[in-house]
This record gives sequence, structure tokens and C-alpha cells, in this order.
Amino acid sequence: MLPSPRLEKVTPDNVEAACRLQVRPGQEGLVAPVAWSLAEAYAQPEIAWPRLVYDGERLVGFVMAFFDVRFDPDDPDDPDDRLRSGLWRLNIAADQQGRGYGRFAVESVCAEIGRRGLSRVTVTWVPGEHGPERFYLRLGFRPTGEKSGDEVVGELDLPGV
Repeated sequence: MLPSPRLEKVTPDNVEAACRLQVRPGQEGLVAPVAWSLAEAYAQPEIAWPRLVYDGERLVGFVMAFFDVRFDPDDPDDPDDRLRSGLWRLNIAADQQGRGYGRFAVESVCAEIGRRGLSRVTVTWVPGEHGPERFYLRLGFRPTGEKSGDEVVGELDLPGV
């Protein structure tokens, strides 16, 4: 039986391999390196949920979710800037892209958000020809018309939550 992908916590035993994970050339400007994401998770442990994606013993990706944050923390009274949870980062190893690991990671984040009783998943992406927009749209995310910095904000409603 072939191994199936799974999520694992970042540990002292796998953090170095996680930090070596590289996306395809040209994607570096679209997503922060794993080391940067882990630094952000360390600085904000109350909202960050970093996980590694493995297939068997092979590390194939990194995903990080966020829970209950505002896109504009400087304006907590803005009614359009509600609390959100969603996908913060997704890095799939260059030689492992196109094999379903990204979909697995996003679906795993959605499952965790649903497990926590939330009904909507948020993601942002860098727009452009080589960006991940088509990937997120295929997964059912829809642009909200909002921006977070220069990034497009997308949302996905979870069924049955």
C-alpha cells in the first residue's frame, strides 16, 4: 500500500529539513520562505498553526494556518474587518508540485478550521500570471474584492459547519 500524505508538527528533529524546503524558481517572490514563516509562528503562537506535509518519510511541503485575526489590527472597530481564520502560507517542494500535496494541505487546513467550529476559510495570494490564483479558484475560493496589502483576499465557505 502506498503511503498517503499527512501533516506533522514542526519539531527539533525536522525543523532543519523544513527550513531547507524550496519552491520552484520564480515562486520565491510569491510566498515567504519556511524559515520566515516559522519565525512568525514563534512570534505569534496564539494564532499560528504551522505543519509539515509528509508523504511516507519524505517532506514534501509546509502549510501554516491562522486563527481569529484581523487583516487590519490597527482598526479593530472597522465592521468590514471581521475576525478571520485561514491559510497563511503554503510551500510545496519544487520537485513535488502538481502531485496533489497542495490540495491536501489546503483541505487539511479547512478541516482544522471546521473542527474548531468555524465556517469560512480565508486566503490571500499575490496576483499575476505566475501566482497561485488559479489553484485557489479551482479549490473553490472566491475573491472578496478586498486587498491585504498588495494581495487578493479570497474566501471559501465550509459546507455543513
